[in-house]
Amino acid sequence: MSKSPLPAPVLEKNATASKLACKSMTGYAQAGIEESGWALRISLRSVNHRFLDLHMRIPEGFEGLEPLLRQALREKLRRGHVDLTLRFDAAGPAAVQVNRALAEAYWRAADELRQQFGSKAEPDALSVLRLPGVIGAGTDVSGLEESARDRLASRVKSCVEDALERLEEMRCAEGRHLDEEMRALLDQISKNALQVEALAQGSGRHYARKLEMRLKELLGDAAIDPTRLAQEAALLVERGDISEELVRLRSHVEQFRKHLDSAGELGKKLDFLLQEMQREANTMLSKTPGVEAEGLAITELALEIKGEVEKLREQVQNVE
Repeated sequence: MSKSPLPAPVLEKNATASKLACKSMTGYAQAGIEESGWALRISLRSVNHRFLDLHMRIPEGFEGLEPLLRQALREKLRRGHVDLTLRFDAAGPAAVQVNRALAEAYWRAADELRQQFGSKAEPDALSVLRLPGVIGAGTDVSGLEESARDRLASRVKSCVEDALERLEEMRCAEGRHLDEEMRALLDQISKNALQVEALAQGSGRHYARKLEMRLKELLGDAAIDPTRLAQEAALLVERGDISEELVRLRSHVEQFRKHLDSAGELGKKLDFLLQEMQREANTMLSKTPGVEAEGLAITELALEIKGEVEKLREQVQNVE
């Protein structure tokens, strides 16, 4: 009998998709159905990946269901490396299948060898059954009637939808933890940015004092023009001004929060914002004034901001 794979039923779209914005790409779920004569189980394992990368392991005879399974996964998942394993086991008398053609070939080969070497021992049926490939699990569905195959295909559809629902629940639960951790890091970045801003407001006076002390070292008792001193100090302040970086950093933090509150694919958007936040922190470090107390404090805070951005990046790697 030629093998006929299972037909693929039409997959209805799930209109009750989760509205949670932040979802993790990490999760595991399984679902199973047992009926008289067979047991079906589907396992799903998901980890982070830049795109949606699907890998499937399905038994022989179920190849016709692969488009159904891929469609179901694509409708629920946007990103991640996903492994789907479908296992089908027969029960009762159908659980054991004998490959009669292979057993017959073994038997004939044994009988030919017996005759060739003049052995009196007859081939033993139990010994033949122990040979590789003679007995196998009842996983072949090619012999099922069409109505039975249609029913089994429908059960596969229900099983994969159940497994996806459980996977979604786990990914959403992980997403809630990620959301909480990322919001805490954003709060810390905002707090550090406010401290940097307060320290930076006194940079004008710092530059003026530093320049005046330097000029006195060079000119001695010579008079210093206050106007020229103010001009030079203003130039130094302009070169070390980090107000724009602070404004952009606050804007990026606010956009990050808005994305966490919105729906859609977040991971790539959040990763782009993190690149911009890291750039602002690096610029602040490059403009930090000197080694005085204010400069050292700003440097320390900017380094903390960089560290918090890196922690955010680690979390975002798992966001769908």
